[in-house]
Amino acid sequence: MTAQDAYLASQRLLVIAPHADDECFGCAGTMARIKSLGGEVYCLVCSVGDLKHYDGKEGIVTAENRAGEFEQVMRFLGVDDWDILYRESELHLRLDTIPRRELVGKLERESKLALDRIRPTMLAIPVSSYNQDHEAVFRAAWTAARPGVPSIKPFQPLVLGYDNTSLFWSLERDKFHPNFYIDISNFVEHKLRALSMHKSQQRDSIHHSSLQNVEYTARVRGREVSVDAAEAFMAFRHLL
Repeated sequence: MTAQDAYLASQRLLVIAPHADDECFGCAGTMARIKSLGGEVYCLVCSVGDLKHYDGKEGIVTAENRAGEFEQVMRFLGVDDWDILYRESELHLRLDTIPRRELVGKLERESKLALDRIRPTMLAIPVSSYNQDHEAVFRAAWTAARPGVPSIKPFQPLVLGYDNTSLFWSLERDKFHPNFYIDISNFVEHKLRALSMHKSQQRDSIHHSSLQNVEYTARVRGREVSVDAAEAFMAFRHLL
């Protein structure tokens, strides 16, 4: 086992995702690799809800459908546990209307997969973007992961912000600048298969969130660090 494999095998990863499918864009390859090595993986999605897509098509994708797709992905990746915080359509794409203190409380202490319960050694959160739900979850997770006295408040040694194919459309001060990479050369197909299970979210190949572009992105991230494919992160904290 390589030193990198040994490091990942020892991790207890918690992925916090604003919506079902965000976990795949940023972390599916990493989740698959850690599970293959015997590590622990948990995934907390903040919101699913009924939604009419902005794609010119008729019909509504239901919260039940989104939740079912998410469960299928979690079972495929073999994660240890997963949960959805909010299933009310009134809150879907409106997480920014929830008082931050309430959302912090859910992530920090109250939910089934809260930081205080899971005690992750590795925490992956969305980075800031134009999406109001992503911004709200980032701010709440950032607060929930604040450092404290480890004997009183669980401390996460590794806190990462994960990639998303929409991050090119960000203000300059919010640009995604990766400085932490995980080799997923042997897990690209796992990533693409997992994302494809979010069938209601599939986009035409020209779209930045298409399966084709997700593969392109993984290959480009890999070439940035001289491997075949990788997932890229911003390391907000890395304590050794």
